[in-house]
Amino acid sequence: MKLRVAEPEDAPLLAKLHAQAFERPWDTAAFVRLMAGSGAFGLLAEAEAPLGLVLCRALAGEAEILTVAVPPPARRRGVAKALMTAALGLARESGAQAAFLEVDVDNAAAIGLYEGLGFERAGLRKAYYDRGAAGRADALVMRLDLGTQGH
Repeated sequence: MKLRVAEPEDAPLLAKLHAQAFERPWDTAAFVRLMAGSGAFGLLAEAEAPLGLVLCRALAGEAEILTVAVPPPARRRGVAKALMTAALGLARESGAQAAFLEVDVDNAAAIGLYEGLGFERAGLRKAYYDRGAAGRADALVMRLDLGTQGH
């Protein structure tokens, strides 16, 4: 597996990977908009085929993990951990002192990954995720101090 910086022309691929990983995915236009934003950067994990992505924003001393997407066939192989570790390193290099993310309270695998990386629970966003006909789900807000972590 190798990691590379995601370029704007990768937006259709990012959207395709996101659609394989989430029931309510972001479209190509959303990736184009997000990647054009100030401080935004993304990484792609690839082997013979694309394995996953992370999209982040680092501004004013803080980083936000906007999304991490690994389609089911590539899960449980260290892809998300490799993407997150690299993204957190880039955020730290850009001057971020802390990183934040939101994760569905029901996503135990992702919460375990983030806690394993040193993230701590920092709050709750009620009814944050739209689950369509199933209603809305809460998001756990997690925080990582990048100033003292040695990833």
